[in-house]
Amino acid sequence: MRDLFCFLLLTVVSVGPMFAQSNTPFMPPQWQAITLDTAPTVDGDILNDPNWKSITPITQLTQVTPDYGQPASENTEIRVGLTEKMLYVAVVCYDSAPENIVVSDSRRDADLGDEDSFLFILDTYNDQQNGFLFGTNADGMQYDAQIDNEGEGNFSANRQQGGVVGGTNINWDASWEVSTQKGAYGWSAEFAIPLKSIRFLAGKDRSWGINFQRNIAKRSEVAFWSVLPLGLDLKRVSLAGKLNGLELKNPKNLKIFPYVIGQQIRDASADPTTNTTQGDVGMDLKYSLTPGLTLDLTYNTDFAQVEVDEQQINLDRFNLFFPEKRAFFLENAGQFTVGSPGEVDLFFSRRIGIGENGALVPIIGGGRVSGKIGQTNIGLLNMFTEAVDNIPQNNFTVARVNHDFSKSRSSLGGIFVGKTNTASPSEEYNRVVAFDGKWGLGKKADITGFFSKSYSPHIQGQDHAFQIKTNYNWDGWRLSAGYTEVGEGFNPEVGFLMRTAFRKPEFLIFKQWRTKKLGPIFEVRPHISYRSYFDFSDRLVSSFLHVDNHWVWPSGFEIHTGINFTRENVLSDFSITGVTVPVGDYEHSEFQFVLQTNPNKGINFYNRSVIGGYYGGRRVQLGNRINLRVGDKFNTYMGINYNYLSLENGEVNAFISSTRLSYSFTPQVFLQSLVQYNNVTNITSVNARFGWLKTANTGLFVVLNLVKDTDWNDPLNTQTFSVKYTHQLDVL
Repeated sequence: MRDLFCFLLLTVVSVGPMFAQSNTPFMPPQWQAITLDTAPTVDGDILNDPNWKSITPITQLTQVTPDYGQPASENTEIRVGLTEKMLYVAVVCYDSAPENIVVSDSRRDADLGDEDSFLFILDTYNDQQNGFLFGTNADGMQYDAQIDNEGEGNFSANRQQGGVVGGTNINWDASWEVSTQKGAYGWSAEFAIPLKSIRFLAGKDRSWGINFQRNIAKRSEVAFWSVLPLGLDLKRVSLAGKLNGLELKNPKNLKIFPYVIGQQIRDASADPTTNTTQGDVGMDLKYSLTPGLTLDLTYNTDFAQVEVDEQQINLDRFNLFFPEKRAFFLENAGQFTVGSPGEVDLFFSRRIGIGENGALVPIIGGGRVSGKIGQTNIGLLNMFTEAVDNIPQNNFTVARVNHDFSKSRSSLGGIFVGKTNTASPSEEYNRVVAFDGKWGLGKKADITGFFSKSYSPHIQGQDHAFQIKTNYNWDGWRLSAGYTEVGEGFNPEVGFLMRTAFRKPEFLIFKQWRTKKLGPIFEVRPHISYRSYFDFSDRLVSSFLHVDNHWVWPSGFEIHTGINFTRENVLSDFSITGVTVPVGDYEHSEFQFVLQTNPNKGINFYNRSVIGGYYGGRRVQLGNRINLRVGDKFNTYMGINYNYLSLENGEVNAFISSTRLSYSFTPQVFLQSLVQYNNVTNITSVNARFGWLKTANTGLFVVLNLVKDTDWNDPLNTQTFSVKYTHQLDVL
């Protein structure tokens, strides 16, 4: 298998440049920037606004789904205008059946893929790698995100459901406005984005990358201005159109975000039960050093308004990954991301202010400088945390630099990550340094990699980690092959390792194929992937071969049918929720089945089932989720993740049930709750949040957190009630 991997790696690396070439050079659509003499009134009424009537609109959108290459089924008119301080985008989405317009969610940053919506991306540095994404639906909800590295190779999730590590950062919130109107013609939207809310290079005759996307729910249709190959999305800014002739000045921007918080904490696990009432104040500051470089300062940082983690049960030998959700660390997170996210993260911000057991460690304060100087990305972070329990006061430092070569979609950079005990800095410290890069092979392929080394007292040798990976992504084909190695002494204390000391070859062959020869089936996606982990004695620790096909109907209904071939070499006994798995070499196969109903419907269902061998026994894994949407105000989902293991030394029945409820009074006012039960820890947790947003992450938040043993007579019961108000002061 290792010989097969080496062959595939060499093949992809050698043919990558050939695949990357094209007989016809890519010619992005061009549009000239228009300077507005008078700022339009942002009310969504575009058809009757004289400011917009005089501007020729963009009208040509091309389908990617369902009828690839055909004009959009409904007419669309897009207009773009600028003033000295604002960018305005106006869209009229004509609809022949306006009564069928779907609005599924009004929460800020909710997914726009299952409703009628409009999005656009701005590559303000014209570097063909990074950008800012904005969107809305017919009810005027706000969606915005930062895009790094064209959104590739990272985890992303909905704001209310998870966090993000670089790539697509929806937790970035800018201050901007959008208004919509609906009528017999369809619907329209008007965006007003202050230039000081985004980053760019000032000067005359500048060009930005720009692309537009319209989703039409009744046909599950997706259409773009700059046409994208099958399998790519709006984040592929290297294929965006161009907005030319921009004249941009340096905007001044100084914002102060003071906050005040009051909390009541009841702890029944103490003897006697304690009730504590406390209050605090703090402040964040944001200042634009240049149009592309921002200084952020924070004092007495608090994250009481952040949603709790989703519970997980560890049914394996390796570390669980919990995503970052705190807004301060998520902003510009992509600039600090180096490694293989979720597996080898050289910087993992959850190490700051969160202890090993999930307990909060108070953050005294710190600062961050992030942004661009020319085509060079800069990131500097310095934070201090308080001493608490057995954790000393620590200082965390991160310095990141990488340069984008825009014409080749390439970059080269380095990072330093440090943690120091302020009481004994010469004896208790951890440092990680790394170099990373990306070599773009035309528009279709690239080679990425990093090399890292750690430094800690009393650790010697094999303190390295590196990865090299080659990728091809074009016209429905995704091919990749890579090799990752983590030395036995590698110790990134401010990072995350899913597992330690391994050598990992991997490959993926994936094809997205549209066909009209399989009856009602719209698309199939056959693929095969492989990964294995060896230790440094050349013993196989784990291997996973996945052979699958996705069957997709035009409505969005999907079935996935796959088979997995696994091998686990257990070198020392370990326990799964109290059941011991002995030393042994376990080789199995398992059937994997996924079913997903039409996500555009008010009720939709998702199931993932895995049935097969597991560590010498059998496993049945069932993940079920039902989503219910009532109008555009109320959303809920109920989920159960169940695992039954029949092993040599016993059985495991483990499940997590969760219910998420969300009601949006307006796009700025919401009520949410997350109720979870875990039968392994026998704990029920409740997180309920009321938010009244003013702009971005500011406003009023009322939060209740409850942790309770299911035996209601048991003293394990903690309850925290928090009221937090944050205000934005625009000084400049």
